[in-house]
Parts: sequence; structure tokens; C-alpha cells
Amino acid sequence: MDAFIRFTNQTQGRDRLFRATQYTCMLLRYLLEPKADNEKVVMKLKKLESSVSTGRKWFRLGNVVHALQATQQSIRATDLVPRVCLTLASLNRVMYFICDTILFVRSTGLASGVNKEKWRRWAARYYYYSLLLSLVRDLYEVSLQMKQVAHDRAKREKSASQDTLRYSVADEETEWLQSLLLLLFHSLKRHPPLFLDTVKNFCDILNPLDQLGIYKSNPGIIGLGGLVSSVAGIITVAYPQMKLKTH
Repeated sequence: MDAFIRFTNQTQGRDRLFRATQYTCMLLRYLLEPKADNEKVVMKLKKLESSVSTGRKWFRLGNVVHALQATQQSIRATDLVPRVCLTLASLNRVMYFICDTILFVRSTGLASGVNKEKWRRWAARYYYYSLLLSLVRDLYEVSLQMKQVAHDRAKREKSASQDTLRYSVADEETEWLQSLLLLLFHSLKRHPPLFLDTVKNFCDILNPLDQLGIYKSNPGIIGLGGLVSSVAGIITVAYPQMKLKTH
């Protein structure tokens, strides 16, 4: 109970819970809509989804500052690829939160002259660029992990006393794709924070891809992706050691 209280006392923790609720409603609404006798339930889910979405906008009002702080931290990264990717991703996130704040102000009626569709598209574009750059960083980290796993495996095989090639990934009498997937599995298994971050970013990018018309999805796919991403986010907030660190 104490851990739950500490979690909900954090703004990020409350936002993750609201986000999980929002996308759960979207997914359930998509699954129940085809059935005519579920019309009332669908309407209630739609209202709850809208209310939760509005509540999340309040939590995001101060995120511009957090994104700026993340930019300062990423600049100090020693490795060039993460430094460039994370810095650009954080800058795009700053722009996204600025657009999001303007859209929120418009929804309150304080800036009714704002072009909602234009700013929404800009927000989606900046969000997409941020996630794309984060995924590039994830793929780079995955490649480093795969090299390390392959190197460790080669060292074990070299020191083995018999049939040193028997356990080689490349010679397991399977296709090269299966060998690659096996290497990927072991790489992510030994680095859970990297696995969570990759899954989270991949699931998150489905929404801006749909909004920008790059890859159209249905609300069910977006809802499922958002729910999985939210669960991954909850884990990283509840257990900070599961958050991918910047080196």
C-alpha cells in the first residue's frame, strides 16, 4: 500500500494510470462497438475516455520544463549516437508540449482563434519525430547488446574443451533469421530496461503514424498499443531501476 501511495503521489505516476485508463476505454470501445446492445456501455466508455484525456492535459502542463531538463542531461551523454538522438528527441518533445499546451488553452475557450487541426498536426509531427529518434537510439543500444552477447558467446566457445562450434548462434542448424532472432532475444533478456523502452516507443509511435496518415491503424490497435506502453511506463515509474539510463 505504501508503494502505491508513493507511486500515485508522483505526477508521472498519476499520468500513467490515467493514460492506461484512457487507452483501456478506447480498446474496450472498439471491441464493443460492433454489438448493437452495447450502445450505452460504449457511450459511457467514450465519456470516461474524454474525461481522462482532459485530466491528463492538466498533468502535462509542466512537461515543457521536464523536457528542457532532459535535453540538458542528454547533451552530457558520452556516446555520440545517444547524445544526438536523445537531444533532438527532447527538443522535439519540447515543441510537442508547447503545441499541446496551446491546444489545451484553445479547448478552455481562452484562445478560440487557434487553428485546432493545424496545431494538432504539428503536435503529432513533433511527437512522431521524438519517438522516431528515441527508437533509433533503442536500436543502437540493441545492436551494442547483440554484439556483446555474440562476443561473450564466442569467448565461451573458444574456451570450451569440445566441439567449440556446436553452440554457435550461426551454426545451430537453423536459418540465419532464426539465429538473429535468438541473439536479439538473449540481448533484450539480459537488459530489461532496454526491452521496456523499445516496446514503449514502438507502441507509442502507432498513434502519430495514424494521425499523420503515414500508417493508418484502427482504434483497437492504437488502444492496445497505448495500454501496453502505459503499463511499461508504470513499471519504469514504480521501479526506477527499470528506466533506461543514459551513458
